[in-house]
Amino acid sequence: MKVVIVEDEAFAALRLKKMILDYDPSIVVVAELESVAESVKWFTSNPDPDLIFLDIHLEDDLSFAIFDKVKISSPVIFTTAFDEYAIKAFKLKSIDYLLKPIVQEELIAALKKFEDYAGTRSSSADLQSLYNLLITKDVKYRERFSVSVGNKIKTFTSRDIAYFISEEGYTSACLWDRSRLPLDISLEKLSGEMDPGVFFRINRQMLINIDSIQEIHVYPKSRLKIDVKPKIENGVFVSLDKVTAFKEWIGAKG
Repeated sequence: MKVVIVEDEAFAALRLKKMILDYDPSIVVVAELESVAESVKWFTSNPDPDLIFLDIHLEDDLSFAIFDKVKISSPVIFTTAFDEYAIKAFKLKSIDYLLKPIVQEELIAALKKFEDYAGTRSSSADLQSLYNLLITKDVKYRERFSVSVGNKIKTFTSRDIAYFISEEGYTSACLWDRSRLPLDISLEKLSGEMDPGVFFRINRQMLINIDSIQEIHVYPKSRLKIDVKPKIENGVFVSLDKVTAFKEWIGAKG
């Protein structure tokens, strides 16, 4: 079986590939693609694989844009961080999905389901309907998260998060109780999935909840320093190019 992985998080792609090969070492991952542009180029010049693992939010667009530009008939298993409303839609369309962080048992179940469908193409996606669902004006922002902690899965909601922080290429959610939980997603992607009325990306390293702000200090040359809770020693600074938007965001509170 030939498989393509479309995933812009390098660690997530590596982890998924390992889990697939742990299930069946004979599976061949023929391509690991990171963007809509790269995917369109690959699918244009290569035969369709037997199966595609497809992340929804890629850095340059929703992955559905791939199918607007090139015809692909392969069955799809979504690897998604979207909330329950979208997952229900996937199931109704007979598309399987894996909710991040992916659990080996769920991956195995999805692959077995694909094997049951193999040759029938009955698991092909109504991608246009799903695309319309996801770009509807009634936008639904991410509400729930789950992370693997040892041999357990911990779940929490967006209301539990004081801020997201990226350090040395790794993203964590800092909860109100000071615990930090590693996430398999970039700050860039989180910025597009969280409610912008509640969360704002103040710089390259942080996306903060408006309720985490304790004090804002004004420095010369329009610099702003924020004291957040849970406390970060010496505070954090708003990037100069975000100061105006940040002030507008604060003014919109309530």
